[in-house]
Amino acid sequence: MNVTLIHPPVYINKNGLTALRPSLPLGLAYIAAVLRDDKHAITVVDALGAAPEQMVPDGDIWRLGLTPEEIIARIPAGTQAIGITSMWSYSWPILRELIHKVRAAFPAVPIVCGGEHFTAVPELSMEQAPIDYLVLGEGEETAVALFRALELGLDHTVIPGIAFRTADGRIQKNPRRDRIKNVDEIPWPAWEYFDIEAYSSNRLVSGIYYGKTVPILATRGCPYQCTYCSSPNMWTTRWYAREPKDVLDEIESYHRRYGATNFPFQDLTAILKRDWVVEFCSEVERRNLRITWQLPAGTRSEIIDEEVARLLVRSGCRSLNFAPESGSERTRKHMKKMLTDEKLFRAVHASVKAGLNVGAFFVLAYPTDEKEDMQATVRLAARLGRAGIDDVSAGFFFPLPSTEITRQLEQEGRIRYDDAFLKLPIYVHNKFLSEDRKFCDAFTARQLTRWKYKVVAAFYLNSFLFRPGRVFRILWNFVRGKETSKMESFLQETLRKFRLRKRPKPGPAGPSTAVAKVEQVPVGKG
Repeated sequence: MNVTLIHPPVYINKNGLTALRPSLPLGLAYIAAVLRDDKHAITVVDALGAAPEQMVPDGDIWRLGLTPEEIIARIPAGTQAIGITSMWSYSWPILRELIHKVRAAFPAVPIVCGGEHFTAVPELSMEQAPIDYLVLGEGEETAVALFRALELGLDHTVIPGIAFRTADGRIQKNPRRDRIKNVDEIPWPAWEYFDIEAYSSNRLVSGIYYGKTVPILATRGCPYQCTYCSSPNMWTTRWYAREPKDVLDEIESYHRRYGATNFPFQDLTAILKRDWVVEFCSEVERRNLRITWQLPAGTRSEIIDEEVARLLVRSGCRSLNFAPESGSERTRKHMKKMLTDEKLFRAVHASVKAGLNVGAFFVLAYPTDEKEDMQATVRLAARLGRAGIDDVSAGFFFPLPSTEITRQLEQEGRIRYDDAFLKLPIYVHNKFLSEDRKFCDAFTARQLTRWKYKVVAAFYLNSFLFRPGRVFRILWNFVRGKETSKMESFLQETLRKFRLRKRPKPGPAGPSTAVAKVEQVPVGKG
């Protein structure tokens, strides 16, 4: 079957005070791999990889990547099914427009969508766009079953893990499929369909840019149930880890094939079991691999002590982030954030002593926050600055679809699933918070904005006061275009956005640069 997979464009906030950047679509690359191995002929149209410097204004934000018309022009005329991914609900307005235009151009071709957005709001997605099928949750096994049914004309209505339209136009959502337990059996992502160099050379990577980059997923899921997180709905609360040897075989293959040296782990909770981490680090040393790897997501702190931190550094780990979210134990309890200051600082001191780049994430203006909670966050930020971590990121709370806290806010009548709600994450790192984007009644938006700058100032004033050499390192690295911290990543990304905004909009890229097509690829990993 001729299948076209689409990685759509995304929104970029030109005014956001953040170093967050879109990166290679790991989920879509996994789907491409299983469909390839099931003997489908795969074409990938990657809107970001094909036009990583094309920014188109859209109100107070920008669209990054190919336009819908440019995407459609690259879909082969003989395609028999179209798959579209979306991890982020904030890009739904772009995606909805794209799906409508794809349907108009290919009226008889089934459209299949999957990813965290569609898993969170399946009914809304199918009501607002002409989608034929949704793949819900972990997608590999479900995608194989669905595309095989489409190819052979089998009964798709019995496939677990999908949503579809019935003959009378209703939306039917089947029960979810069980999680894949033996994750080592999943083929590695099919990066041969993507332009790795386009992402890396434009620094479209998660975490810090340390060189040629390919993302890695070593574990799946998270056993915790934080109220603001989409993981319990997308992945359930089951955590499964790959064998360290398999992960390193994958890393070595990318080093040989693509010259990749930097590997951000996009796991929700990579560091959970001490034995796994020790075995992984020891295997890197045994193989004498000269690589850089990092943990850009907020990882757990419980198992990081001085021994583990030293192992991380010796194996090439350069950077990791912790996610205390708040300095208030009361707020963390409301969040179901299983973390104490004692565990956090044990890991922080060990990581700083070992020479790791360390960052911390804060979520401000959680619905239950009061003055005492915000003061506690300021104090924690100051302590972390004195303890020697490199960066903090302080963003305003936003409710993600189908999370526990969002369901609570819905019951209170404070959530309406419109475009403004879905696009909230784009604005959480704005310079100022607006009243229509806050969910904390104890403060005005102006007051919350001041609290944000108090948190950031408390951290960096203490950080620079106790380690004044950091100011000169940041400035020197900025001049050289080098990144060793999130602050430096932010400065480089700000410069990149400024340069792109000054350029005229480029013309459409030729099909040869936007489409990667491989048929009859041998089955197997790598």
